[in-house]
Amino acid sequence: MTFAADDLMYRPGLMKGQRILITGGGTGLGKVMAEGCMMLGADVYICGRRGGILEETAQELMAAHPDGGKVTGIACDIRVPEAIEEMVETIWADGPLTGLVNNAAGNFISRTEDLSPRGFDAISNIVFRGSFFVTQACGKRWIKDGLSASVISILTTWVWNGGPFTVPSAMSKAGLNVMTQSLAVEWGPKGIRFNAIAPGPFPTEGMSARLNPGESAYGDMKGNPLGRVGEMRELANLAVYLLHPLSTYVNGQTIAIDGAAYNATGGNFARMTEWGDEQWAQATAAIRATNEKDRAKRTV
Repeated sequence: MTFAADDLMYRPGLMKGQRILITGGGTGLGKVMAEGCMMLGADVYICGRRGGILEETAQELMAAHPDGGKVTGIACDIRVPEAIEEMVETIWADGPLTGLVNNAAGNFISRTEDLSPRGFDAISNIVFRGSFFVTQACGKRWIKDGLSASVISILTTWVWNGGPFTVPSAMSKAGLNVMTQSLAVEWGPKGIRFNAIAPGPFPTEGMSARLNPGESAYGDMKGNPLGRVGEMRELANLAVYLLHPLSTYVNGQTIAIDGAAYNATGGNFARMTEWGDEQWAQATAAIRATNEKDRAKRTV
C-alpha cells in the first residue's frame, strides 16, 4: 500500500531538510514510516539484509510520491558492528542524519525450553546489540559535530509486562526501553532525544507468519477496546511527530499505539499456555518454512 496526501495530518513539505535512517526499512512497519517521512519531503535511508527488496521499496515509494524526498537503500547486516560503521560513514559522506528509527527486528513464538542458542542470538543480535551499535555510531558523530537529533526505537507493550513465548524479543526490547530512558538523560543535554513507540497489532506478512503461524490472528479483535487493528497511517503520523524538531520537549517516553489492548488484555501471547505439543509442532514447522522462504531472498 501507499499513502494518499490526506492520510497524513501534516502540511506538505513538513519534513524537508530532515535526513532519516530507518533500520529494517524495506518492508513492514519500517516501510510505512519511511513512506510517511519521504512523502513529507525527508531524505530517507532504509537498511536491511535484502538489497533487492530495499531497491524495490525505494523505487516504489519515489514513484508513488514524485514530489517527496529521496529514498536510498543500503544493504547492511546490523548484527555486524563493522558493517554498521561502514553504512553510517557512507550516509555521513552525503551529510549528517537528523533522525534514526531503530526498527529492525526478528521474532517468532517458541516455548522457551525449546530455544536454541542460535535462535536466541537470531533475535538479540538484531534487536538488542544491532540497535545499540547503530545508535552509538550515529550518536558519536552527532556529539562530535554538536548536532541535534531524534532517535525512535520500535518496541512492544511487552516491555511493561513480559512476553511469554517471545522471551528473546521481550528481553531485547526491554533493553531498548532502558536505553531510551538512559540516553534521554545522558544525551538530552547534547540535543539528542530518545523516544520509543510500542505498537499493538499492525498486521504485516512477517509478523503474521512468525507470531501467528497457521491462523488468522487478527480476525477477532474483541479483546481490543477499539475492536480493530492499527492503520498504517496512524503509526506513520506518530513517527513523523516524534522525529520532527517541533516535538523537541518530548524525551524519554515510550508511547503505546494499540487501541488500549495492553490495558485491557496485557497484549501478549499468554493465551498460548493452553497449547499442546501438537500445536507447537505445527507452529514450528510453519515458522521454519517462512524462514527458508525469507532466507532465499537475502543478498547479504
